[in-house]
Formats: sequence, structure tokens, C-alpha cells
Amino acid sequence: MSRPAAALPTQLSPAEAAGTLRRAAQFLARALPLCRAHTVEFYTRALWDRLVAPPPDAVLEVLRRPLGEASGATAALWDDDRFSNVFCEESKQLIDIDLFALAAKYYSLSSLGVCTPLEHVLEALRGDNQGRTGVKTDEFMNNKKSHEVQVMSELVDNIVNYCGIKQVIDIGSGKGYLSSFLSMQYNLKVYGIDSSNNNTNGAHERNRKLKKHWRAYQSRGRANLKSQRLEKANDRPMESEIKSKAISEKPLSNDSSLQSQDQVTIQDTVPSCGFTEIAPSETNKKNEVDLVAQTQSDESKLSEEVLAVLNVLPADAVEYFSSSQCKCGELCEEEKMRRKMASLKAKASKSSESNLYFPLTSCITAETELSDIITDLEDCMMVGLHTCGDLAANTLRIFTAEPEIKAVCSVGCCYHLLSEQFENQEECPEDVWGFPMCQYLKDKGWCCGRNARMSACLASERVAVGQMLPTESLFYRAVLQVIIEEIYGVTKSDRHVGKTYSKSSSFIDYVRKSLKKLELDDSKVPDSCIMDYYEKYKHRMNELEAFNMLKVALAPCIEVLILLDRLCYLKEQDNIAWSGLVKLFDPVKSPRCYAVIALKKRSSF
Repeated sequence: MSRPAAALPTQLSPAEAAGTLRRAAQFLARALPLCRAHTVEFYTRALWDRLVAPPPDAVLEVLRRPLGEASGATAALWDDDRFSNVFCEESKQLIDIDLFALAAKYYSLSSLGVCTPLEHVLEALRGDNQGRTGVKTDEFMNNKKSHEVQVMSELVDNIVNYCGIKQVIDIGSGKGYLSSFLSMQYNLKVYGIDSSNNNTNGAHERNRKLKKHWRAYQSRGRANLKSQRLEKANDRPMESEIKSKAISEKPLSNDSSLQSQDQVTIQDTVPSCGFTEIAPSETNKKNEVDLVAQTQSDESKLSEEVLAVLNVLPADAVEYFSSSQCKCGELCEEEKMRRKMASLKAKASKSSESNLYFPLTSCITAETELSDIITDLEDCMMVGLHTCGDLAANTLRIFTAEPEIKAVCSVGCCYHLLSEQFENQEECPEDVWGFPMCQYLKDKGWCCGRNARMSACLASERVAVGQMLPTESLFYRAVLQVIIEEIYGVTKSDRHVGKTYSKSSSFIDYVRKSLKKLELDDSKVPDSCIMDYYEKYKHRMNELEAFNMLKVALAPCIEVLILLDRLCYLKEQDNIAWSGLVKLFDPVKSPRCYAVIALKKRSSF
């Protein structure tokens, strides 16, 4: 059953979302020449002289200031018409760097006030329920992925509980980081769909290793408990007089039950299955009672630890153990009851099979029918953690079209891989494009261009904390382009130099390796000629650095356009009860940190 309807957080109205999108688009339209310029062509197209009036040092000085200090004006006093003073009407050059920095900050998601705080969403969805204790993921994921999975999985768990559903469809699931954690930690039935068969196979293998991890985790807890109990028992004089019956521990196969591990642990550690008494005195009896009490306390602690692991293990990971397999003789009533409860829990878990993870291989498009891929499709939630390019847009389209999908949480990435309807000035109404999605930008024929979408992928927050751009490698590539065009007459090529910079010992080495990758005869240029080009442009490296800082400053504005386009698309649908943008992750750890979230109206449940 779904949770009774509660007040969801305040959301933007369709008119408010469209109005914000319109204002951001108006500013960005003026800045597009900067966004669309490619740094490879920086010197060959004289980009600085064409697009920027202030000197590079002045630009760097302004853009290196802490946020909020770029201008004496404040965002609160901002007038949308003031953006017209940032660029020259005739030359289209950037002329006011202070005003540019302020505008770029103002037209970012962090300043526009269009995002719903994550804590507000969780508070509304969670109701009176407290968040469950999480299992640490940093033992088997890197810091970035661990951060993303823990935050997003908690949100997904609250949404599915709010909607009263147990099935989750993870689109673009990759190697199953999010899928497996949702299954193990939150007892959900998860289908992870990825277009790469290698990723699907990797997800199967990774899930197998995770099961092994949980068993090792439980075994460590058991070993620690034994060690602690022995240390305590060494201080007790009665230890040599108290003996328990020998209990053989059945070796656990790869598919053995975690419940059976729990049982064997208790049998091996709790001497309550039978004591051999040796003429105990009253003092001895008291010591024996103390020891039993201590053992029961240890059992309780162990049970809590085992149950914590039990809650994260998939139902199909094990084959449940029958208490009849244990030959420990007559059991105490407490132990019989404990085993009975474990057996009931095992049967219920196995019969429901709710917390399973199924990696599947399939290419998802906007026209995909999920029921063709998932035969037991039921009311579910669709999620996507860093779905590339059009997959993020298609996730939202499938959500609105499929009646079984009651909620969606999508974090996109790789904006440069988006398809754009108007990029080549060709209208193809029958095709489905990644951008734009909403009616306003479609009516305007809006186009970002690939270079602008590439700029949207820049991590402005990382640059702000000192993780600077690789200026020298960009400089090498820009000067190489001058050599390619002037010496070889090549202006366009389908080949790329790739990561040659990291493998090169000098600029000369870089140029020679790059020319070979481009299949150009490097014997045409002697070392002295290569160094002449280097010397000619090295004093202009600060221009390239300043230009890239301008693109970094505009990156959040381009992301605003893409994400608000998706939000406005959802606002145009009739069956959506709530939709919003939510900042999920720390942008320094995970630059693509914003999620598009939506829940359908209760009448569709």
C-alpha cells in the first residue's frame, strides 16, 4: 500500500519554470559565441581578438575572485535588462568582465532559486519514518561513486516507500553500483538495463563479489565477538570448570544461507545448549549465572550485527538453511524460538523475492516499451545515475508515456553527446531529439551547439577550489593546430590526438607523436621549426587560460538551459503531481550533481 498523501515540497509552477528558462536563454544567446568557440582553434581563428575586449590579465583577476566579489552589484539588485551591457551590440565582443562574472553567477542553478533542497524532499517523503542505518559503501566503491550511490539510493528508497512500490528500473545501469546497492540495502527488486553487454556481465560479476564481501563482513564480526568473549572469560576463575558440548560447524558453500551463518555462530558461541556441571558452590553458581548473562548479551550484540548484514543481502544470494541440519542435541526454548523466527523470515523473504537485482542488456530509446524487456513489469520507479546524452531525455519521455512508472529520478551527464534538433538547421519532426524537449525552446529553434554542450561539462566548482584547468595541454593542442594548418594545409580531420600530452616528455615530443596519430609526415618539420612555433605563442598562453576561464564561468548557465528544458517538459504533462530539480551531490566530488525528479498523480496509481 502506498503511504497516505502528504504535502510535497513547494514546486515551481509551469509559468515560473518557463519564465526562468526564458530569462536564462536570453542571456546565454549573447554569450553563445564564447561557448561555441573551440580552444583547439584559439590561435588559428584569433578568438581572443574577435570575442574579448579586456586584456587577459584583467579577465583572470576578476574570475579568480571568490564568488560574489566579481562586482559591487549583488544578485538581489540584478535587472535582467542589464545583460545587454555585458557584450557590445555591434562587435559582439565581451566588454564588461565584472558584469559578465555577475551575470554568469546569477544565471546558475545555485542562484536562480529554482532548485528544491534535498532535505525538504526527504522530509516530505519520509514522514514519520526515520532514515534507516546505512551500510558503508567505501569498502567496495571509490569515494565519488560511494557518495553518489549512498545519497541517491536513500532518496529512491523514500520515493518508492511514498509511492508504495518495490520495483526499480535503473536505466544506463553500467556495472550496477546503484542497482546492487538498492537491492541489498533497501530490499528492492531492481532491473538494471545497460546497452553494453560488457557492463551487464561486469554487473553480474560485481554482484557476486559483493555477496562474498557481505559474508566476509559477517565472518569478521563473528571472529571479533569470539575474541572479545575469550578475553573476558580469561579473567573468570570458573572458565576451566564450565564446558559446552562440541558443536560441529557445517562448512558454508557459496550459496549457503546467511541465516545459517547466524545459527552456526550462535551455536558455536553460546554454551546454552548444555552445561556440564562440576559440583558448583554458591559462588560458582553466581559466576556461572554472570557468565551466561554475559554470553546472552554478546549474543544480542552479534544478532544485531548479523541482522544488519541480513538486511543488505539479496534474496537470491543464498539457499536457506534448515534447522534440522544442525545436530546440536536438545535446544533451549529461547534458541528454538530464535530459529523458528529465522525460518519464518527466510521463507517470507524467499517467497516474495522482492530484493533481487537483474542486470539486462538492451538499448533504450524514446520508443522503448519496457514491458518488452521486463516481463513482470509492475508499478515501479525509473532511475538513472549519470545517464549519457540522449538517454537522460529518453528516460523522462518513457516515464511520461509508461503508466506503470510512477516516479523518476534522473541525473544526466555527457551533455556533448546530446542530439540537437536545430544544430544543423534541419527540421525533422518525426525524429526524437535529446534537446530541446520543452515547447518554448522548440518554438524558438534553440540550438546550443556541440562546443557549448562540451563547455557545460566543465567542473566550475572544482576550478573554484583550486583544481585548475590543464592549461599547458590545451596550449600544446592549440599551437599544434597552427602547425597542422600552416605546414600541412589541414583544417579539418576525423582523427584525434587523444591523451598524447600525458605521454610526452616535451613540446617537440608531443608534436611528433601527434602528427603520427594524425597520419601526417613529421619529417616535414625539424625540431627547430617546432620550437619556433612554441616561442611565438608561449607569451600568449595567458590568453588561452583566460578564455577557458570564461567558458568555465558560463558552464553552469548552459547546464541551466539543458536542465530547465527537461523540467519544463515535465511541467507540460498532465499526469505529473510534482516535479523539480534537486541538488543531490557535492559538486566538487560529482560535478553533474543535479537530479530531475517527478512523481505522478495519485490517480494514476
